[in-house]
Amino acid sequence: MNGALDISMLATDLADYLVRQGMPFREAHGVVGRLVRQAEDRGVGLDQLSLDEMRAGSILFDVDVAAVFDFAESVERRNVAGGTATEAVRGQIQQARTCLVAKSVRDSAVTQ
Repeated sequence: MNGALDISMLATDLADYLVRQGMPFREAHGVVGRLVRQAEDRGVGLDQLSLDEMRAGSILFDVDVAAVFDFAESVERRNVAGGTATEAVRGQIQQARTCLVAKSVRDSAVTQ
């Protein structure tokens, strides 16, 4: 699966970064869209754009933006119900198991 990863998959994370810096999402989406196009035109990944190039899109970008380009961290940042973080997935698995046990108990009661 790692081979299928493409840095452009983190574009939403880049927009979320701008939101955390105080930019409305609709504006962040536009800024990141322009950066994606710029990277594609140059034939490089988003993570290959310099900080100056990113800052040309928004002054809200700072040196910590490099942390956005980490797939494992991207997964873990989504620690909400239905999210991709390890803890969230474990919770979803436990919920599924609970539902399956309850269904099994109901099915057993019906057949007896």
